[in-house]
This record gives sequence, C-alpha cells and structure tokens, in this order.
Amino acid sequence: MQSRKWREIGDLRPRILAAVDAGLALAPVKPLPGAELSLLLTDDKRIRIVNRDWRGFDKATNVLSFPAAPPERIASSPVIGDIVIALETVAREAEAEEKPFGDHLSHLVIHGLLHLLGEDHETEAEAQRMEALETAALARLGIADPYAGSEPEPMQPRPASKTKKPQPAS
Repeated sequence: MQSRKWREIGDLRPRILAAVDAGLALAPVKPLPGAELSLLLTDDKRIRIVNRDWRGFDKATNVLSFPAAPPERIASSPVIGDIVIALETVAREAEAEEKPFGDHLSHLVIHGLLHLLGEDHETEAEAQRMEALETAALARLGIADPYAGSEPEPMQPRPASKTKKPQPAS
C-alpha cells in the first residue's frame, strides 16, 4: 500500500482509544482497571501468517483476537489479550462498503475487544447479541450501524488442526 495513502489516514491512536473506551463501557464483562490490552496494526501478509498458524485458515482477515484468560477469569486478569488488525484489509473493506476507513477501524477494534471479553458469534443468538453491543458502542462514537439491512452471520467452524494450539476468537 502506498505510504501517501497511510499519511492521509492520519494518527489512528485517538480513534483506537475512543473505540476501546466505547467497547469497555458497554461490555458485559469488565476487566480490571488498568488491565493490559495489546493491539497490533499490520498488513495482509503478516495477518495471513498469524491466521494460518493459529486458526488453520491460510488467508488474510481483518481482525484476530487472542484472549489472555478464559471468559470466566477475564475480570480478574491483569491482561485482557491481543488484537491484530490488517490495515490493508480494513482499507479495502471500507472502500468496498463505501464507509469511512476510521469508522470501519473503530468497528473492528470494538469487535476484537468484545471477543477478548468473552463475546462470540458462533450461533445466531450470539451473533445478534454481539452485533447489538457493537452497534451500541459505535453509536457512542457517532458511527452508524454497520449491520443495518444485514442478517447476523454465525462464525465459520475452524478446520481441524494437526497440532493443538490455543485458539483465538476472530
């Protein structure tokens, strides 16, 4: 991706911090005050490797989440977990969906954070609950409902892995 395009995006830090705050404000599970959260902004090549090695999917994706603790222990863990976001994918998706890059990035930060806090979308009921939380958090930021006019999609099952590794939420 051209460096000029990334310069046009500007400083992402305030947007990311606002998205984290909005997600935490509405998350049913609250982490410890000051709990650590790691966010890696990367490219399609790197996220494809991470997705392949940890989830068994040999393709780029927009966001991956790696919880530091199981949902029942996250409220007492000093570490929430890691979120990995592919900026190239985010930019392509935002352009294809005709939405601002920053709005889509905020959505994916909130989506990843909710996964770290135990939310999932493997069933229709879970997907509806998670989408409602995402939509409410985005509304706090003045961002329109990204799901307007679409049905929730349950998560695809993970392929069988040859070696047993911790499985992140996506």
